[in-house]
Amino acid sequence: MTAMGSLLALAVAFTLPLPAAPPAHAASGPVIYAHRAGAAYAPENTLAAIRNSHRLGAEWVENDVQRTRDGQLVVIHDATLARTTNVEKLYPARKPWRVADFTLREIKRLDAGSWFSKKYARERIPTLAQYMGQLDRTGQGVLLELKQPQLYPGIEKQTLALLDKAGWLDGPHIADRLVIQSFSAAALRTTHRLRPAVRTGFLGNPAVRELPSYAAFADQINPSDTAVTWSYVDAVHHTRGPHGVDMRVNTWTVDDTVWATTMAGLGVDGIITNRPDVIESAVG
Repeated sequence: MTAMGSLLALAVAFTLPLPAAPPAHAASGPVIYAHRAGAAYAPENTLAAIRNSHRLGAEWVENDVQRTRDGQLVVIHDATLARTTNVEKLYPARKPWRVADFTLREIKRLDAGSWFSKKYARERIPTLAQYMGQLDRTGQGVLLELKQPQLYPGIEKQTLALLDKAGWLDGPHIADRLVIQSFSAAALRTTHRLRPAVRTGFLGNPAVRELPSYAAFADQINPSDTAVTWSYVDAVHHTRGPHGVDMRVNTWTVDDTVWATTMAGLGVDGIITNRPDVIESAVG
């Protein structure tokens, strides 16, 4: 290449847009959330999982809330009971074994631990009240997901009422230990309308141009790890949420240490993982 050609190449290079720099991150690293209370180590969403995650040092857990036929709130991920209990054995004629088709008394008969390990035989599906009580004993915070709220009309109001009764809607809990999230924007709008002080998180990655509309009711945008980029995190961080501060980003579900380090480098505020101790060691 001639000297003139080199100068032209440099001129062109300096006129091209540069990639966005990763957003600055807190020196302490991202917050680690134990997914389903640490599903790699104990049967997911159980009281045993909470206790185990606490022993591992997890300060936050993530869970899923659904509702029984008789209107009781329980903590379970799937809309059906088959994967994580012995429901097929106890109730063989009631396929597809939907949570919403069983009473709490029936659900309490189920073994929700043996599928994971004999060590956890006879572990039960907890009610949300039991779950929150266990968290009060451990002192952990919770990223509480309203799971498929379209199946359970009014679950937003019911969940808030239960949290209020359990003492979780006072100032300290709201400020430091509670976030309600959902894939449903409608459920979060309702939650924010009913209790504006409660922090909320939208599960997904709405387009950057849509972030201002989500900021009316969501404090967090919580995307899958595959959707995280420097520019997207930066856009969220430059959008002010309903409580007058910039929105945050928690990503899921990250169990690999190298990938977790990548996510931290991209500026996420939190990482949801089945292996909280491993990921905390990698990025803390």
